[in-house]
Amino acid sequence: MKQVIQSARTGKLKLTEVPAPEVRAGHLLVATRASLISAGTEKMVVDFARKSLAGKARQRPDLVKKVIDKVKRDGLGATLRAVLARLDEPLPLGYSLAGDVIAVGEGLEGKFRVGQHVACAGAGLANHAEFNVVPASLTAPVPDDVDYEEACYGTLASIALHAVRNLDAKLGEKVAVIGTGLLGQLIVRLLVLSGVRAMALDYNPERLKLAKTLGADAAFDLSQDGIENFVQGETGGLGMDGIIISAATESSEPFQLAGTIARDRARVCMVGMTGTEFPYREFMQKELNLVVSRSYGPGRYDPDFEGRNIKYPEGWVRWTETENLAECVRLMSPSLPVRLDVGLLTTHKYALDDAENAYA
Repeated sequence: MKQVIQSARTGKLKLTEVPAPEVRAGHLLVATRASLISAGTEKMVVDFARKSLAGKARQRPDLVKKVIDKVKRDGLGATLRAVLARLDEPLPLGYSLAGDVIAVGEGLEGKFRVGQHVACAGAGLANHAEFNVVPASLTAPVPDDVDYEEACYGTLASIALHAVRNLDAKLGEKVAVIGTGLLGQLIVRLLVLSGVRAMALDYNPERLKLAKTLGADAAFDLSQDGIENFVQGETGGLGMDGIIISAATESSEPFQLAGTIARDRARVCMVGMTGTEFPYREFMQKELNLVVSRSYGPGRYDPDFEGRNIKYPEGWVRWTETENLAECVRLMSPSLPVRLDVGLLTTHKYALDDAENAYA
C-alpha cells in the first residue's frame, strides 16, 4: 500500500510502498477515503523534522536533557547509536481520517461492521495511508449523510470540543478565541453551537471574516490598536468571561492578552502551541483559572484506554476522546437544524500521489 512518511534526519517527505497492516484484536482495519492535513499541528511536526540537529536541539531542550541523561547512564557510544537509529526511523504523517471498515478485530463483533463509515484519530495510527489499523477507542461511526471529506475533520474537531468543554462556558457568556486558524475556527463554531457568544481575535483579516461567517458575535484585528476598548465595549465594561488560546506562536503574547481582556475570576484554556510566560501579577490579582487542554479528551495518551480498550466509568468520565469524536461527526450531519459545517474550512485538496506537494 502507499503511505506518506518523513525522514526524521533530513525532513524529506516521500510517498512509499509499505506492507498493508493486518487487523488485530480490539482494532479495525480501515480503508482511508479522506485524511486531513492541518496547517498547525502537522506543519509543526514537518518543520521540526526539517531542522538541522542544532535546530532540533534549540527547539526541544527537553529532548536534549533526555540525551544527556542517557549519556550519563549508558555512555556516549550507546547514546549516539540510539539517537542515530531513532533519526533513521521513518515518521508516519497524519492523525485524522475517514474511511470504511474492511475488517473487524476480535472483541468488536457487533460493535462495528464491514463497510461501515468511520472517523479515526491518532498520530501514528490514522495516517496518510491507503489502509490503517486503528483501535476502537479512537474510532467513531459516521452518519450516512456526512461525507468523507467532512468526517475527516473529526479528530481536529475533537480537540476543539475538548477545549470548549474544559473552559466550561455557560449559555450567553462571552468568550474570546485568540488565534483563528483551523482549530480556532472549529472552536468558534462549537462555542456558537453551545449558545456562547464567541469573539474572534487574530492578525489575519480573512480568518476573522470566516469566523464571523461561522457565527462569531464580533471579531478584532490584533494588528490594530484598541483591543481593550473593543473588549470593554463588547462586554459592557466587564471583560471576557472566558478565553481560549488556540494560537500557534513561540511568543507569550497570547497569555499577555488573555490577562488583559479577562474579567475577574475568568477562565483561560490553552489548546494552542504558544509561549507560556504569563503575567503572574495580573493572573493572580484577577484570580484567573487556567487549564491546559489535553488533545482529544480523557483517554488520550493512556495506553490502557487506547490500546486495550479499557473504559472509564461513565459516571466519572462522561466525555472521553471516543465520545468527543463521535459527537463531532454527529454534529456534522446536514439533517440537523444547526450543525458543525466544516466545508468552508477546506482550502486545498490533493490526491495521495500528490502528497509531497501538499506539504510544500
